[in-house]
Amino acid sequence: MEYRQISDNYSVSGQILPEDIAVVKAAGFRSVICNRPDDEQPGQPSADSVKQAAEAAGLEFRYIPVISGQITEQNVADQAAALDDLDGPVFAYCRSGARCTNLYALIQEMGE
Repeated sequence: MEYRQISDNYSVSGQILPEDIAVVKAAGFRSVICNRPDDEQPGQPSADSVKQAAEAAGLEFRYIPVISGQITEQNVADQAAALDDLDGPVFAYCRSGARCTNLYALIQEMGE
């Protein structure tokens, strides 16, 4: 599993599996955000399955689904609130990591 560090407190990756949570935790992350809607692609793991693995490992989890190419102001506000509330460092994922990265950039632009 590969991920990209965007800031000291925020990293992103493409889709992860529930069994990847052990690697996420071992890397020092304390929270996980899923920005990928369920059923976007056949066979992808549900956010709930990743949430269960994350919580079992002692990590916080948030589900903030963002439709590809359609980031809304509410998505940005929800992501900003999650980043304010969650213990960091935060690990966010979607299909490729692009939505997570774009959300973070929009939050920075808005000064959230």
